[in-house]
Parts: sequence; C-alpha cells; structure tokens
Amino acid sequence: MSRLTRRSALAGTGAALTASALAACAPPAQNGVNVEPTIPASDAPVTLTYWSWYKDLQKVCDIFNGFQDRIQVEVTWIPGGDGGGYAKMLSAVAAGGGPDIGHVDMRSVPEFALAGALTDLARYGFAEQEDQFEPSAINQVKVADGIWAVPQDYGPVATFYNREVLEEELGLRPPATWEEFHETAGIVSEAGKSFLTLDPSDGYAPIAWVMQSGATWFRPEGDGWIVDMTDEPSMRVAEFWDQIFAEKIINTNYGPQTTPWYAAAAEGNVLASISGSWADALIESVPGGSGKWAVAPMPVWGSGVGYASGVSGSSSAVVLANSKHPAEAVEFLTWMCTEPEGIDAMIEYSGIGWSTAKDYIGEARKQPSEFFSGQSYNEEVIVPMAEGQNLDWTWAPLMQRVSTIIGDGMTGAANGTVSLTDMFANSQREIVQIMRDMGLDAEEAR
Repeated sequence: MSRLTRRSALAGTGAALTASALAACAPPAQNGVNVEPTIPASDAPVTLTYWSWYKDLQKVCDIFNGFQDRIQVEVTWIPGGDGGGYAKMLSAVAAGGGPDIGHVDMRSVPEFALAGALTDLARYGFAEQEDQFEPSAINQVKVADGIWAVPQDYGPVATFYNREVLEEELGLRPPATWEEFHETAGIVSEAGKSFLTLDPSDGYAPIAWVMQSGATWFRPEGDGWIVDMTDEPSMRVAEFWDQIFAEKIINTNYGPQTTPWYAAAAEGNVLASISGSWADALIESVPGGSGKWAVAPMPVWGSGVGYASGVSGSSSAVVLANSKHPAEAVEFLTWMCTEPEGIDAMIEYSGIGWSTAKDYIGEARKQPSEFFSGQSYNEEVIVPMAEGQNLDWTWAPLMQRVSTIIGDGMTGAANGTVSLTDMFANSQREIVQIMRDMGLDAEEAR
C-alpha cells in the first residue's frame, strides 16, 4: 500500500481548496491517508452511489447497469465543486458517510487525498490501466506513489474562429504563432472588430498560456516547493500580453461565451475564442453561425519553443474514503472512461469536453461538423493539441488562491496599472508567503 504523508502530498502536486479548509472536515486518517485495509470485491451484487454535477450521468450509468447485474450505479446530482459540491462531499466523508464515487476537478484531487478523503486506486489495480489514458491526463491525478482519481475529461486548448469573416471578408488566416496573433489582432482591430475578447479576472487563462509556453511555476524539490513565475517561458508570455494590452487591440470588457460575446459573435464583431476543446458545444450556440466557423490549433511560440497547447478545465472521478466497494468502483470507472460505450455515452448525455482515453475520442467526434464548416476538427486539430502538452506542469496546493491572485493582477494589467512582468513577480512573492503560512517549505526561484 502506498503511503501518502502530508508533506509528500503537498510536495507532489496541487489543487483548488486550501489545506486549512480541508483539514476542518477531514475524515479519520493517519498522516493524510485512509488506513483501512484493501477491501476485496464482494461476492454479492452491490450498488454504488455517485455524486456528480454532470447532466444526465445516470443515463451513462444505466448502460453499464444494463449489461450486467453484479454492479449497479446510482447518481445523485450535486452543485459544481466550488459552488458547494466539494463542501458537501467532504462534510459527508468527515461524518463517516458520503458516496462511493465523487466528481472532482483534477487540480483538486491532491487536496482531497491530503485530507484523507480518497482511496488510493493503485491499491485496487488501477495502475495497470494507466497506459489507457493520455499522459497529460493521468499525470494530473497522481500524488506520491498513488493514483487518486480516474481522469474523466479535460480541455486541450485550440482556436475557434469565424472563418467567413476572418478569411473571406478580411482575407486573413487564423494565426499559427503568437507573433501572427499580434499582427492579426491589430488588423482586425483596425477593421472595427475584435479578434478575441478576454475577461482579465479569469486567472486560469494566463495559466494555460504559461503552461503552453513551457513554464513550471510550482516545482517540488526535496521536502518543499520552488515557485518560479518569472522564468523565461513566463516572461515570454508576460511581455507579449503587456504589449497586447498596451496597444488595446483586443476587447477586455467581457469573456468568451458570455451573453455580450454571443451578441458580438452573431454580428461578426468578435471573431475567435482561444478556449478548451469543450468550447465547441458552447460556440455552436452562436446565432446564425452554422457553416461559418472553423477550428485551428492554439498559436505557438515558434519552432522548438514551448508546446502545442495548454489545458483549460478538467474533471475526474474519485473513490471516496468511506466506500465499502472500491474494487467495484474502479471496475465501473475504468469502463466508463476507457470503453467506447462509456465514452460515447458521456459525450451524448453529459457533454464531456474531451475524452481522457489515449486511443478513443468518441464516435461522434470522428464525424465532420456542419457548424464548423464541414471540418473534422476533432481528429485534425484537437488530437494534436491533446498530445502536445507540457507534462512537467504541476498544480500547486492552493490553486484557487493562485487563480484569484492572477485574475486580480490581470485586471490591473488590462487597465494599465501594473505590467504583467511585475505582476508575475509580485504574485510569486505573495504565493510563497501564503504557502509558508500553510506550513509548507516554499522558496522563490533564484
């Protein structure tokens, strides 16, 4: 059985909730790990309970329920994680109850493990299934020697754009590099339109940019952390966006896929969204957009610099610490997230962003898209984005705080009150101090 201490958990990766909040509702555990012995599979039929904010997930489970009678899965809907779902799960586990399976963002998995709220799936043979998942997905649910969740969906970033206006009306191409993005955004701005809109308070947007650029903001080293938000990949991003903000060539009044964005997109006045793969379903709601939009790769920094894409958003399924049927839960979750029937059902009924399975994207995603100009964009674009990720990126143990700090700083940068280069440096100092206040050994990179 792998052993997860508080220090090794915090040095292994990170998540959204703070350690203090989790500690308040942690279940009985020793050194941050559930200490119950491995529970053998039951000889009798079992019913698993599953708390999730996915819509119609019961329909997915009913397919599994229908072809065998040994394991039955029942779903209860809960609010999204930070909207109350996490608190509900943690409180239930702390009280000795809770479901067998819970829905947790990948970046939140290590904090749940730290609180003793999860079962190490490696104890139940899940390590043997690891090669069925994209490395960029499975790496996000590992802590120390354990695997603490089953990756369920995530969002490799790509460029979704109005082909009719950008190419046919303005005679431009979707930018292949960030240098071309700068040029394109300037030309589109001169034409009285916006290539891109940005909600600067969204702290996860710049995280996807620096991830792609090759940054490793949070690096476990020995028993502590090195925080490096001013490395060359990060400064490349900061200096670039400082220039974009200074020239005021993108709209920073509202974010993508918001009500004003849809109105501007329908009128052909905002032309693109650089978003996670899950944005395709949202963009298909642009009025009158069918056949006018297309998908291109995320702009890159140039040959041999950085990676093909970053990640925006992710979900996983965890087996909570009080489950009496973890072996059966692992069996079901492996089916749901790797077998074609499970993946196709999650796409159809729950609208997952992108399958975490290594070799299957879903039957529906193999087809050309009428909305996106007849393009088979999932195979042509999103697959390379999923394969071209920064595998060295590690989540910090306070990502909710980090995203808030970065979002506040981005707002200042967009308003011209602080440069991103200064903001990244200031944020680094602030985050290191917060980590130390949490009891972590943390240092700024030299």
